[in-house]
Amino acid sequence: MASARLFVRSLTALSAALLLLTACGGSGGSGGSGDKTASEGKGGTSPSGGPVVVATSSWEAALAKAAGAKHVQYIVPASIRHAPDYDLKPSDLTKVAEADYVLYASFEPFAGRIKEAAGSKAKLVEVNLDNDPAATEAGVTKLGKLFGTEQTATKWNAEFAAQRKKLAEQVKSTWPDGKRPVVVAQAFTTWAAELAGAQLAGTYGPDQVTPAQLSKLSAKKPEFVLDNANMSTGTVLPGSGAEQLSVVNYPGADLDVIGVYRTAAEQMEKAFGGS
Repeated sequence: MASARLFVRSLTALSAALLLLTACGGSGGSGGSGDKTASEGKGGTSPSGGPVVVATSSWEAALAKAAGAKHVQYIVPASIRHAPDYDLKPSDLTKVAEADYVLYASFEPFAGRIKEAAGSKAKLVEVNLDNDPAATEAGVTKLGKLFGTEQTATKWNAEFAAQRKKLAEQVKSTWPDGKRPVVVAQAFTTWAAELAGAQLAGTYGPDQVTPAQLSKLSAKKPEFVLDNANMSTGTVLPGSGAEQLSVVNYPGADLDVIGVYRTAAEQMEKAFGGS
């Protein structure tokens, strides 16, 4: 994929510069934990004594924070809308030089090259980036076991479930005329349709909608389109009359996974309520 080629070119260009750099550990997003942490990697240790975690993006970092990691950094700035398009800098690679764990997603094949280029002995951990509730909870549980912070991970999952239920009830109260809204969602925003309790008429993407798909989806007469803000292809169903919402999948600099759900819920409440 194009994003992988971008990272490979960046790593080649940076190889000489890396010889002049020394490893350093900064502070990234962090999450509190009362658990006894376990560091299985051979990198450094954070001031708190727990494992040093470096993630490729704010999404993996947010899951690590939710799981109880206290010392978390991420490479791609949260302000970057489409993380795979980011070009590495030498300073980015120094972050992984003393990491215990480097978290990455399957669609980020450059993660191993990042680790290799920085000379890190960290354990490379693949994380499933999917805002589906079950996938999110499974990811947090997995990382909690890895970091030795199972208690924190369990508590977070319980809070996540409670907050999600509350948000779903709030969105439901704004359904147009009290009826389930009919929506079309991008392949990676179906979780938002589920949160809203909406009737999912169809999905599209991640590629741009074809004329045939446009015709098929428009025939469903959706009231709303839940687009993916992090990989939008523009107006999805022009002329259909459907209102398009831009749903964000990646957490911000606060590394708040629940905040992603809250923001989506607020968007849908406003749209469904006609305000």
